[in-house]
Amino acid sequence: MVDYLAILPEIALLVLAAILLLVDIRLKEEGKDTLNWIALFGLVITFVLTILLAQPGEEEVIWGGMLRHDWMAFVFRLVFIAGAAFTVVFSRGWEAIGDRGEFYGLLVLSTLGMTLMGAAGDLVMLLLAIETASIPLYIMAGFSTKDGKSAEAGFKYLLFGAMTSAVMMYGFSLLFGFGGTTDIYALADAIAAGNVPTLPLMTSIILVLVGFGFKISMFPFHFWSPDVYEGAPTPVTGFLSTASKAAGFAVLVRVMLVAFPSVTVEWQTLLAILSAITMTVGNLVALRQTNIKRMLAYSSIGHAGYILMGVAAASSLGVISVVYYIAAYLLTNLAAFGFVAIYYKQTGSDEIEDYAGFSRRSPGLAFAMLFTFLSLGGIPPLGGFFGKLLVFSAAIQADMVWLAVVGVLNAVIALYYYLTVIKFVYLRRQEGDEVPFPVAKSQSLAIIICVLGVTFLGVIMAPMFELAQKVASSFF
Repeated sequence: MVDYLAILPEIALLVLAAILLLVDIRLKEEGKDTLNWIALFGLVITFVLTILLAQPGEEEVIWGGMLRHDWMAFVFRLVFIAGAAFTVVFSRGWEAIGDRGEFYGLLVLSTLGMTLMGAAGDLVMLLLAIETASIPLYIMAGFSTKDGKSAEAGFKYLLFGAMTSAVMMYGFSLLFGFGGTTDIYALADAIAAGNVPTLPLMTSIILVLVGFGFKISMFPFHFWSPDVYEGAPTPVTGFLSTASKAAGFAVLVRVMLVAFPSVTVEWQTLLAILSAITMTVGNLVALRQTNIKRMLAYSSIGHAGYILMGVAAASSLGVISVVYYIAAYLLTNLAAFGFVAIYYKQTGSDEIEDYAGFSRRSPGLAFAMLFTFLSLGGIPPLGGFFGKLLVFSAAIQADMVWLAVVGVLNAVIALYYYLTVIKFVYLRRQEGDEVPFPVAKSQSLAIIICVLGVTFLGVIMAPMFELAQKVASSFF
């Protein structure tokens, strides 16, 4: 019974996906918008059931060691399900996806794969979970078949994803060949016993990082992000930049900390260097963007660099900073892409300069947008500030002061292009900026929840910090 309660969220998501597909077959064309509400209601119910019935006690190994029932799996499940729920809200009324049952089914199945990624304790399960999460995302990115950019985005995402997955699988096979096991926790014992020679071990780590690096948009595996983010339907882009990235970091933290403790110094140094390059490339290139989706894509690469600082620290504070940052980033970036989706739906434009005078058309939405971009820029007392503060602190505690300095400099660069968007919203004018801007009530509510959540994480740190400490206790 315990094994089934531990995977209750996964069971609920699988049932929800089946319901969506079956109801879609029965509904007439004019009633298809009902699917959006079914998906949202199902995800909210799954979120509540996870909190009430799937909380871990002591860390447990379930289903023959394939999954771990611990606080890390629990917290990241909530992150993925929440990300999917907000994506459903912002998809409402969106052309080509808002009334498609198969789209919501794919979204739920991708979420299912992500929850398994966060709980995977075995390389075989991890591989299956990654593919379960990724394949629906490839389809969702190219879902707007009448839009050439969307089709291109889906195709590029598929090609790059397949290539990096193949490289990662080869890394997994080397680890199994030398370690004699696919259990991540048993693999650590085999490596510590000296069963895996150093050169093949480091080669395997690099190959595995190719797959994980692709998921989190880490340099030099970030090149797919701008084109895919721009071409995919905006609600899908929001999901890619938050839940999918969080899943990548979940597996990165578990695998690196659990499987490779005997070579921590080596992979710490590697990740620290990649962190510095990733955030610098992302933020510098974002400065030159005129399309807001491409700007947020490079911004997302920059944020991946910040979060990598926490992973590279390889400490309790490092894990805490990763979890806290991801929670704040989820709410902030979902809100950011929510604004972009709402604006594009009304105007058909993603150009930053077209946001001129937006504050006159929708003062409330513009104010929420201000909060969101300030949080992305790391301005106190919002959640983004404390996320950055924690990752910088983790880097300093791990004697990587140089990395923290690079992070601070990048935060200043990032603030410039975030404020550039706000400048257009509040200080520039354009013809027709007095016309009111209609926003659906459900989308307004989702934006409000995101903004309040970001503010809460900045003003009242304790609840999320304590939850992050429980996640860290699984490793230290």
